[in-house]
This record gives sequence, structure tokens and C-alpha cells, in this order.
Amino acid sequence: MTKIEAARAEYTEWCQAIGIDALDKVNEILEAGKAIELINLCEARQERQYAQVADQIFWNRHKCHIVMMSGPSSSGKTSSSLRIAQQARVLGLRPKVIELDNYFLDRDHTPVDEKGEKDFEALEAMDIPFLCEQLGDLLAGREVEIPRFDFKLGHRVFEGNRMRLEDGDILFMEGIHALNPDLTPTIDQNEIFGVYISALSSLPGGEKDHGSTTDKRLLRRIVRDNRTRGISPETNILLWPSVRRGERRNIFPYEENADIVFNSSTLYDVPLLKYYAEPLLCGITEASPAYAKAQQLLGFLERVRALRPAEIAAIPPTSIMREFIGGQTL
Repeated sequence: MTKIEAARAEYTEWCQAIGIDALDKVNEILEAGKAIELINLCEARQERQYAQVADQIFWNRHKCHIVMMSGPSSSGKTSSSLRIAQQARVLGLRPKVIELDNYFLDRDHTPVDEKGEKDFEALEAMDIPFLCEQLGDLLAGREVEIPRFDFKLGHRVFEGNRMRLEDGDILFMEGIHALNPDLTPTIDQNEIFGVYISALSSLPGGEKDHGSTTDKRLLRRIVRDNRTRGISPETNILLWPSVRRGERRNIFPYEENADIVFNSSTLYDVPLLKYYAEPLLCGITEASPAYAKAQQLLGFLERVRALRPAEIAAIPPTSIMREFIGGQTL
């Protein structure tokens, strides 16, 4: 059994243990006015998961000084990494974050894809020698100046952000290539603790699985990007095949390199997403090339009872789902 399969099986067993073995059971709970009870239960489970990941990092702290986190789009990587770092602090560790996006090659040197367009998702778009040089210096106890990639200028800049690893410090790095050993070829892989984050679920409900991984992530992305990035649902749907191709090329082949898999699904997330996504999807007309996929997503949501505003208000400000709907305090 792969690590992904094991994580999915563990989730299924938990759902069965609390008496929720099908989508209809979720709807029954919501209709019975127990949505907030379900939200609190799911959040308590995730808090335990964050703590378990932090425990693993703590137990491996003497040999692993870098935590690499990866996962597909809209899995909640940002929130998860912040919550895991928080739990690591509870154990006395001091996480220091380095953003892998700051190690892009200058834009003039970005590789191109088969269409002749710049491929920012390719591993070759990263300045691997420079990244390894800085990581090697940090692991050796030397101080380095961490760059910031200026996306407007298309190259890195240095602004005096200096870093050194002291006792108890641990590097946290997150990105699509984080679990690919070719990103850090000169670094002892025993120094790296890998975390894979994905929205895994397997709750049967009619012809659709509740929380079908790809559909759920697309809904998360639609809701978040419409709120924070000004990207329309139509545009997101049309971009999704390209996103999926990038995941199949750069993320999924390396998921088993992770030491631990974190499941970012909750039992209430699709009812929550329905409240926000359904009106957005209904606005896509038949004339749009995104219409067919929008209708498919609406069909996916059809058998789900949406959360109500008063129930949504009960979602904690530290919840992973706040990354998508807003109101997060991490």
C-alpha cells in the first residue's frame, strides 16, 4: 500500500468510526442542525494531524534540519505549513521559512515549453546550484543572505535578509518541486523531512464521491481566486487542464518521497464550498467554453446541502478552509 493509499484508508476508517460512511449521512447531520458540531469535530481531527506531523519532525530533529512540503494546487499547503510550524514551536523548535519561489532563475534564463512559452513550473526554472549553495552554508552553520525574487523585474534582489541556523532552528520550505531530490542534488537527503499535503477523501455518495480530490481542489481554487486574485471562475476552469498537467509532471511522481502524508480534507468542506461556488458557476453561460465543466461541478454539488451563514461563521479563523473563504488569522 502506498503512503497516499494508506492516508486515504485511514480517513475512510475514521469516517466509519464516527458513523459517517456516505454522503447522505453528512446531509442528515446538516439537516439535523448539527453542522457546527461536525465542523468542531473535523477541526479537532486536523489539529491532531498537525500535532502528529510536528511530533515526527521533532523526533527526527537531530538528523533532519530541513522540512520540505509539497502537494497539488489548492490542497491548503500554505495554511498547513503554518499550522505545522506552530505545532513545532509548541515542542520547542524554531521554524525558519524560506520560500522556494525566491530561487527562480532570472526570467531571461527561464526555459520554454513545447509551445515556445516560458515554463515557470519546470524544475529547470529554478536556480538549483544557488539554492544548494545557500542550503549547504546554512546546514554548515554559516550565515547567508536570503534573496527575494522580484516578479515585476524578473530577477532576484537582496535586501539584507540574513539567516543562520542556531540550535533548535529548522528550515521550512514549500513548493511544487519540494519533494523532488533533483532540486537538492548536493544536499544529503537524510537531512530532509518530506511532507505531502493533499485533499484526500473517499466518502461514497451516489454516482459521485464526496470530495472527489480533483473536483474539490478546483472548487477551492475557484472560490479563493475569485475572492483574492480577481480570477474569474471561467478562467480557472479553462486553466485547470494545464494545472493538472503540471501536477502530473512535477508533483505526483514524487509524492511517495514524503515521510508523512497530511490529508487536508474535512467532511464539511464541500457543503461549505457549495455556498460560495454555486452562484459563481451558475454565472457561466452556455456560450462559454467552460460551461460543460461548470455544469459538471454543479452536478457534483447537487446532492450536497450547503452550509448556512451562521454555520460558516463558526469555522475557526485558523481553519485550513479559511485560506479559501477568507477570515484567516494565521
